[in-house]
Amino acid sequence: MSIMEGNKLTGGLAMASTTRQGFQNSLEELQQNILRMGSIVEQTIAKSVECLAKQDDKMAAEVVEGDVVVDDLELLIENQCLKLIATQQPMAKDLRKIAAGFKIITDLERMADYSVDIARTAQRILATGQPLIKPLIDIPRMAELAQVMVKQSLDAYVREDTELAYRVARADDQIDSLHNQVFRELLVLMMEDPKTINQATHLLFVSRYLERIADHATNIAEDAIYLVTGERKELND
Repeated sequence: MSIMEGNKLTGGLAMASTTRQGFQNSLEELQQNILRMGSIVEQTIAKSVECLAKQDDKMAAEVVEGDVVVDDLELLIENQCLKLIATQQPMAKDLRKIAAGFKIITDLERMADYSVDIARTAQRILATGQPLIKPLIDIPRMAELAQVMVKQSLDAYVREDTELAYRVARADDQIDSLHNQVFRELLVLMMEDPKTINQATHLLFVSRYLERIADHATNIAEDAIYLVTGERKELND
């Protein structure tokens, strides 16, 4: 091999290494933005249930108005994913990581929408001028557990941790159990006092929204498993 050919080979390897490093940096930036979006969603879930428990109309309005931040982040991350696919033509696990990112932001956006639904439900209850028909115990528990599920599902994706992903699925069973308990308690209240039917129905919807948020967190856990194994695993049953 001539000196010129050797220099060309060395230069080519250096360029490939630089390109690969740039791609890895872009992937890390993508994941950081997904984590940022997830953190905002966690806070939104917490505030939506807090405004219901505290009967705080101002906080409810903040949740509704803040949804645009999540929507903007979804668009930003979507464009990042498209750019990476178009310019880098990723293969195998790299491609799965980006594809999973696409799905994850859709699930996060839906969680934010459900949080807005909870805040709007709180506003409707407030508008009646009636106090809560029962202390909120299981609904805040559901919200706290849902927040943990969101965080753990995203950590499972970033760390490529399948065991953590399965832990999220097990937590979803707890959410389902709490949802069923809320349903039974509110059903008894409605049967005993028809005047509670309107608010009880609203609270049932809140419980249902939280149950759906947990389902979306489980979807993200499925994406984490897909990233690692290349196989789709159904965890929502």
